[in-house]
Amino acid sequence: MTTAPTAERLQVARRRRVRRRGTRIAALFALLVALFATSLMVGNTLYGPDEVLRVLFGGQVPGASFTVGELRLPRACLAVLAGAAFGIAGSTFQTMLRNPLASPDIIGITWGASAAAVVSIVVLGLGQDAVSLAALAGALLTALAVYLLAYRRGFSGARLVLIGIGVAAMLQSVVAWVLSRASEWDLPAAMQWLAGSLNGASWERVGPLALAVLAIGPLVLALGRDLGTLRLGDDAAAALGVRVPAVRLVLILGAVTLLAAATAAAGPVAFVAFMAGPIATRLVGPSGSPLLPAALVGALLVLGGDLLGQFAFDSRYPVGVVTGALGAPFLIYLLARSTRHGGLT
Repeated sequence: MTTAPTAERLQVARRRRVRRRGTRIAALFALLVALFATSLMVGNTLYGPDEVLRVLFGGQVPGASFTVGELRLPRACLAVLAGAAFGIAGSTFQTMLRNPLASPDIIGITWGASAAAVVSIVVLGLGQDAVSLAALAGALLTALAVYLLAYRRGFSGARLVLIGIGVAAMLQSVVAWVLSRASEWDLPAAMQWLAGSLNGASWERVGPLALAVLAIGPLVLALGRDLGTLRLGDDAAAALGVRVPAVRLVLILGAVTLLAAATAAAGPVAFVAFMAGPIATRLVGPSGSPLLPAALVGALLVLGGDLLGQFAFDSRYPVGVVTGALGAPFLIYLLARSTRHGGLT
């Protein structure tokens, strides 16, 4: 007698959760569009929405055609693409390993890209394109090293986090040692790269990142359902039809490539990959794949952080300084929360 009404109530509750999730994702997207438009209008010279739209549709507006079309638009696009890539990469690792601390920022992958880039700048004297390729290679090699060191007949989120923290500490030492030996003309370039900055954004920097996001992002997003199933554990996921080794390999390669491409284009913007997933989960809810909300939150963090760094203070700061100031307290909060709940797993 009670089975049918109970099933109907469950279906109604599920539809309500889906609608609420869709509404909140739409709100995040609308906020991102509004912030993107604001970034095109605001600066040393203010331009109205009509002038910005004319530039976007190919019209010629004195002053705005260059300022908006060649300076502000590439910068805003770079911020959105890098933030989305960081958000997807961070949330993928955190969800797959069932640990909010298992972010590329924490487990050394970002530092692998940073160490490779700094060595390329200071020791080898390479140009921007070669530095970007070196950062990509450094992130991939670090991810492989952490993966191999942490794998012991299965995965443990806590083990991978601890090994990743050790690898990150080693790579930070490498970066510090290289910077201590840098010449006075190499040091500013290396420090600007390490800070994570959108200064000097151009379509040449946007293009490769856009290609990576458009090529790899949909693949990772399409595996969102399988990624959610992996939270149940390898055995349970396999029993539910997930090809665990293949799915995990594709997710890791996709997430690391997105992270490396974003880092190569914008530098290691601190804590965006770490914060985007947990914030998205709190805003949208734990049901469903966290990847799309994390991408939107990551884009909002980078774009909003860049606007704050440019206009909210007496001096201008790189976006990585702003996100780092936000991310450090968030890390302390998650560590305290994990300790209260009995560990990192």
